[in-house]
Amino acid sequence: MKRHLHALLIALAAIVLPLQSALGAKTFANETLKYVITYKWGLITKDSGDATMTLKNKGSDYHIVLTGKTRPWADSFFSVRDTLVSVIERSSFRPRSYTKLAHEGGKYSKDVIHYSYAGSVVGGSVKKHREKKGKVISSDLELTATGQTYDMLSVFYWLRTIDVDNLINGKKLKSTLFSGSFAETVTIWKVGEEKIKMRDGSRREAWHLRFKFTSKGGKKSSDDIDAWISKDDRRIPLHIRASLPIGKVSAYLVSANPPL
Repeated sequence: MKRHLHALLIALAAIVLPLQSALGAKTFANETLKYVITYKWGLITKDSGDATMTLKNKGSDYHIVLTGKTRPWADSFFSVRDTLVSVIERSSFRPRSYTKLAHEGGKYSKDVIHYSYAGSVVGGSVKKHREKKGKVISSDLELTATGQTYDMLSVFYWLRTIDVDNLINGKKLKSTLFSGSFAETVTIWKVGEEKIKMRDGSRREAWHLRFKFTSKGGKKSSDDIDAWISKDDRRIPLHIRASLPIGKVSAYLVSANPPL
């Protein structure tokens, strides 16, 4: 169950942008997006968790918070209560900090990343906290990258700034993604355009995108993630799907404020 919800929190939800990108041209108003997380194994489909993503404009920054938790029936197998927080400078759309608080299976962990910038070089100063044998152990780590660099949360708001119509003829975008332990490369491309069915039975036009994650040397670091984002100016993630060793896990948008 941990992997089910965690995969979707990463997906919720990369990239060295070409110079002609409209990065910075799009701004975000305050919003709240709510998702239901579903696990599918063969003919069995069951709602196993819920996630809420909020964005608020505070001063010169965006403050983004994603919370995720398993439902009562799933708690008996593996309880998850996760919170991700990302602070992004609005004018440059560069992350300032990222925090992940996790209570998973009765264990606590916390990762905090503070970003620094020197020309095209991006630094990530990481403070890690892990619970071991009833005690919290802290450690430090330094990450570096070149070019556009995001975290597990800010990457999905970056995605909403790009002009997806320009992703044609196999064009792919790449970026570095900082986690609490390492840096990996994210490659994103457009699979196509589809009309997808929402949980309320309505249908919406969407861009279908795919995410590929690789570590140093090009080795695959995790399974691909598919995302369908609304084909409009807001570009809201409508459906996100990840494959697991057994089955698939999906996040479906169930409400948005302001509404779609």
